[in-house]
Amino acid sequence: MKIVLCVKQVPDTSDIKWTENNTIQREGLESIINPYDVYAFESALRLKNKYKNVNISALTMGPKQAEGMLRKLIAIGVDDAVLLSDKKFAGADTFATAKTIAAAIKSKLSDFDLIVCGQFAIDGDTAQTGPSIANFLDIPQVTYVKEVVGYEDGYLTVIRELDSGFEKVRVKLPALICVLQGEFEPVRARINGIIHSQQVEIPVYGIDDIGLSVEDAGLKGSPTYVNKAYRAPQKETECVFVESCEELAECIKKCGGICE
Repeated sequence: MKIVLCVKQVPDTSDIKWTENNTIQREGLESIINPYDVYAFESALRLKNKYKNVNISALTMGPKQAEGMLRKLIAIGVDDAVLLSDKKFAGADTFATAKTIAAAIKSKLSDFDLIVCGQFAIDGDTAQTGPSIANFLDIPQVTYVKEVVGYEDGYLTVIRELDSGFEKVRVKLPALICVLQGEFEPVRARINGIIHSQQVEIPVYGIDDIGLSVEDAGLKGSPTYVNKAYRAPQKETECVFVESCEELAECIKKCGGICE
């Protein structure tokens, strides 16, 4: 089985800066791997540990600094990695991002059996990129996956979380799944893995390498855009301690509330 693991670096939300196009300025920003992608990786790694001949290729789109994240994943079990990095990719919304990733998979990792994504990215929280990749590749998808149960005869069985409970789904590969937070602790890298990760060559592909036009990528290829981005101002609040229901009622009335 050949697995493509789609991962993303997300910014440290305590120090966000914005570009003139109201997109997050990622260059030079302290970043972490998207938490949901960590659980997507764990799901892929469990398949690798359980079955023979499973290969995991990590794929990300971002600035050159994202190579460090890919090497960390190689250190804990990913076999190889691909970095999509081009200034023409900048400012992409979820539609253009998914089109770019799908084009990269078609041109560089076309023999995949399974694509694994995190359900959300914490810098956007849209849950649109994974399903859009599946749409561009014309393959089935399963979202809100809580657990990968098993793989047999070309079918993957998963448990997905619903508002009303859980559902067991059997999907024919090739397919894409989006993973929620799992009930397990992420594995840690060992020294041999870290040493190995520094020796692996990670190819970097630009827009011309994956056969995508400028009009289909980045800001130009994005049908949506952020009209305004700002940090909400924090209001100063006053804390008042009361000792009786009567005092509480009086405070509510002073604030314009109704107390009967």
